[in-house]
Amino acid sequence: MTDAWTDRKRRSIMNLCVNSNAGTAFLSSRESSDEAHTSELIFEYVDKCIEQVGPQNVIQVVTDNATNNMGAAKLLKVKRPNIFWTSCATHTINLMLESIGKLPKYKKVIDQAKSFTIFIYAHHKTLSLMRSFTKKRDIVRPGVTRFASAFLTLQSLMEKKAQLRAMFTSSEWEECKWSKIVKGKAAYATVMSIAFWNGVTICLKVFAPLVKVLRIVDADRKPSMGFLCGEIKQAKEDIKEALNNLEKNYKPIMEIIEARVKDRLDSPLHFAAYLLNPYYFFKDMDIQLDNEVMDGLFNCVEMFYHYDGELQGHVINVELPKYTRKDGAFGKSWATQGCAKNDDNYNPVTWWMTYGNQTPNLQRMARKILSLTTSSSGCERNWSTFEGIHTKKRNRLDVNRLNNLVYVQFNAKLMNKHKREKERNVDVLLASDASNAQGWIVDGEDDEEVEPGTGLTWEVVGEASGADEMLQARRSSRMRELHEDDFQSEEEDEQEINEFDFESDEDRVLEEYGEEEDQLDS
Repeated sequence: MTDAWTDRKRRSIMNLCVNSNAGTAFLSSRESSDEAHTSELIFEYVDKCIEQVGPQNVIQVVTDNATNNMGAAKLLKVKRPNIFWTSCATHTINLMLESIGKLPKYKKVIDQAKSFTIFIYAHHKTLSLMRSFTKKRDIVRPGVTRFASAFLTLQSLMEKKAQLRAMFTSSEWEECKWSKIVKGKAAYATVMSIAFWNGVTICLKVFAPLVKVLRIVDADRKPSMGFLCGEIKQAKEDIKEALNNLEKNYKPIMEIIEARVKDRLDSPLHFAAYLLNPYYFFKDMDIQLDNEVMDGLFNCVEMFYHYDGELQGHVINVELPKYTRKDGAFGKSWATQGCAKNDDNYNPVTWWMTYGNQTPNLQRMARKILSLTTSSSGCERNWSTFEGIHTKKRNRLDVNRLNNLVYVQFNAKLMNKHKREKERNVDVLLASDASNAQGWIVDGEDDEEVEPGTGLTWEVVGEASGADEMLQARRSSRMRELHEDDFQSEEEDEQEINEFDFESDEDRVLEEYGEEEDQLDS
């Protein structure tokens, strides 16, 4: 996995991490300030690291969807035709959710919720009053991307619906001078509106299935390659159900999902992993009748055993039918029981180790494919280690020393098994600062000043919220803006931001968001 970053001294740094069943480990970094991040440069760096790890140990390279990365993929395919280059699923699903959020029906609700939160955070009195009714819990919850902030804040608003309504019907609100202004009356109308809360409910029900997929591919709980296609398919069904199976309601969303998946999350590797994961295949054996899935598997076998045509034929004609017919150990009741639930105990790699001995070549391929990640998120998370080492007071570190310190610190965390187990309960969408939540706190999002009466400057918001210093705009790799697929990584702008502490809430993505008080349009 590789990604680029700009440090505090405006040096452009590329880093490379390796992922396996044991987790993600930092391998190396490279300063490329004096070079454009061309396809050739990325290919050269990745290919050198493949040699270092050993080509026989590398199955895929994962990057985001930038055009220079896709150009590097073509160069790698020429030199190493048996290594896959795939797009980052986290980046793709984030773009998917962002596009859905821009549909008029959902954008209207999001904009209305933004206006409400901006009003609350714009004044000391309203902010203090809100926190007194919510027991010091914030309604804005910063996320790792701008959309994550939107989803988490809508979720937080719904959880605090009763407290917010109580606040706006209280005597304290009546006595507050801000209740008399136009925006105060608009905030009151919003929080008391049945239509608004119904809209929030629908937004959450539509977004939650894809957010569930996002959490799966963005976390390190277990390899996600074998679950991506199946979970996206299930998310589409859940979205249709949330919209009462009315085609006019779900069709625009399905079109967005399919457009984003195309040429990104539909590689032979993704389809092969879908078929070879018994959790899905044993529940629906008609998967093998899908031409796209079977073509993907054939192409995957051809690439995996690239230099041995006879072995390719043996895997397809002899070993694969044993799996699809459930011959031998595959047909044991234990095998079916072993993949019946996708819980913390289920691992498709372990399942193949247990039941796949009669098909050794297919077993070897399945074990390697199902051990893969689908995202470069681990690589992006590594930037937080860089930032912790390369601080304002330690910004004279040269690149080699910075690389060595990051290597020791990041990989030491990987070795701390107890800490990794503890971190499994952390919501991967939550962020520690508010750079992607600023549009929910002040007008104009990144504007330095706000017009009188419409909100406060970042300095005042920071003071009101307990932040020590004025908030400024920042873009780090972990907190990246969602760019379109044709951005060039060396052109991205970065600025510094100070941390902004928020209260965090429990993760309740899949729970019901309350009873709807009004019915959907039929």
